[in-house]
Amino acid sequence: MTVRRSAAALAASAVLCVGAAPAALADTAPPASPSAPPVIPSGLYGKSDPTYDGVWRQSFALLAQHTVGVKPAPQAVDWLVGQSCANGAFASFRADTAAACDDKTMYDTNAAAAAVQALKALGGQDAAVAKTVGWLKSVQNEDGGWAYVPGSPSEANSTALVISALAVAGEKPAEVRSKAGKSAYEGLFPFQLGCAAEPAADRGAFAYQPVDGKLLANPDATAAATLAGLGRGAAVPRSATDTPAAPLVCPAAAADPAAAAQGAAGYLAEALKKDGHLTALTPGADQPTADTGNTADAVIALAAAGHEQSAAGALEWLKSNSAAWAKDSPAALGTLILAAHATGTDPKSFGGADLVAQLNATGPAPMGADTGATKVDSGKDGDSGGDNLWWIIGAGAAAGMGIGILLSGRRKKNQL
Repeated sequence: MTVRRSAAALAASAVLCVGAAPAALADTAPPASPSAPPVIPSGLYGKSDPTYDGVWRQSFALLAQHTVGVKPAPQAVDWLVGQSCANGAFASFRADTAAACDDKTMYDTNAAAAAVQALKALGGQDAAVAKTVGWLKSVQNEDGGWAYVPGSPSEANSTALVISALAVAGEKPAEVRSKAGKSAYEGLFPFQLGCAAEPAADRGAFAYQPVDGKLLANPDATAAATLAGLGRGAAVPRSATDTPAAPLVCPAAAADPAAAAQGAAGYLAEALKKDGHLTALTPGADQPTADTGNTADAVIALAAAGHEQSAAGALEWLKSNSAAWAKDSPAALGTLILAAHATGTDPKSFGGADLVAQLNATGPAPMGADTGATKVDSGKDGDSGGDNLWWIIGAGAAAGMGIGILLSGRRKKNQL
């Protein structure tokens, strides 16, 4: 759930030909050279450049802390609330919150959706949540869906994320309709590969966007759509039931979010069987590599759908192979904590690591928290969400082929 945040924002900038992101990362003068380290704003989790993922990673850090009973530092919550524009919108990161948002601000529906989930969970932010929910409704496309950047064509990832945020905020997605009368779920369903899809193993999956008119299975979109269909956010309590995930039921039930979610879960469970984790082919690579971020997303989605055993193998793989991916990354650590929470796993003893302590150490100390992080070995396998920033190279190509294929790792690493 991490690198895709930076990659999506960067590619969206390329696609829309927007200007360069602000050079100043806090209330300071711009760095003297591009190689100068970023200045991290007070209250923000993580030490990497927040230009493309500040709100996203902060939201996941706060949501994860709250889920495990850690009370975040007030300044961390204040920082997230302060990133909101007057109309409730969010950008990926606002370096100068004293300056009002205007027509040059690149709004980010994904950041807004993540912030809604975090602020709703934390409580005491009803006015802020309501304002952001209102803004998200105002930028719904006529087809019922949403885009990463408002005004762009709808895609499954953003549509699913917004639906999850709406559900967490107490809205009924089936009743959230565009000006053309299309519901939020009507904006999502067209991205699902149905009973006629080939190969048959892809049935039930969701695509990011059509490519040359064809839907291609995308695990990232599928995991997000599973949660959306279930009306759940990323913070999933352990299910009281545990049944094996099953393939999409055919003929598929029309306009049934729960059935669509279960079909998506069936695809994820089957995709995990081959290697015990998901893989991705990154630009320039000859062979697929381990996709840690989407594997964690799949675990959360399967647990939410009531299929914990179908996620068990991937969970064990994450315990042994996620350390390098999650190192110093609030978003990645937060995602792993949420995966642990969804499966009843202790996040303080996750493959030998204390994920909570590691997360706490990336930002302002939570109230009463122990910030001593447990050191663990780096992951065994390679990771498509690793420190190589392949997404920078892929952003230009994304403008010509649709960013879904290259950017299926929106939340994969420390730029989530």
